[in-house]
Amino acid sequence: MSSLLAAALWFASLATAAIHLDVQGTARLGDTPEPDVVVWLESPALSRSMDSRRTVLDQRNLRFSPRVLAVQVGTIVDFPNNDRVFHNVFSFRDGKKFDLGLYPIGSVKRVTFDKPGVSRIFCNIHPQMAAYVVAVDSPAFAVSDDTGAFTLRGVPEGSYTYHAWRAGTQPLTGSVTLRPGQPLDIRWP
Repeated sequence: MSSLLAAALWFASLATAAIHLDVQGTARLGDTPEPDVVVWLESPALSRSMDSRRTVLDQRNLRFSPRVLAVQVGTIVDFPNNDRVFHNVFSFRDGKKFDLGLYPIGSVKRVTFDKPGVSRIFCNIHPQMAAYVVAVDSPAFAVSDDTGAFTLRGVPEGSYTYHAWRAGTQPLTGSVTLRPGQPLDIRWP
């Protein structure tokens, strides 16, 4: 094969390859940046491949960390007890229902989030401890930081249905066509 033909085929393959974007966005409640918002995209074009990274919802200083955790359906979440007391982690309403029982300092229990939904997480011993695990059926998801900013990584350019969830309000759903440099801004009235 001539080098000219090889170069032409290489350039043609670049032209037909999907452009993958790191989509930047901001979540707001009115004009105020909103932390702990889960944003995800839905489209038949998205690969359902699992992210194999280990996911942790820590227990430390009588708190869960992070307060809001987003995971892809099928993810195993570790619940380590890194506190100085016993804990009993459970979720009995909506989402994944489970009760890990009483377990001591240094122990780790695991839960597989096998269906989409919001799980409210509590400790039976310490009622002030609360968190959320939001399981989404998409590989394109993120949680907004303290400034309301989020990034959806490696998303193919194209049209999507977006969803946004925050504690205490109805989820938002809309349509968006993502192109290079285009932000995804989420706003509750």
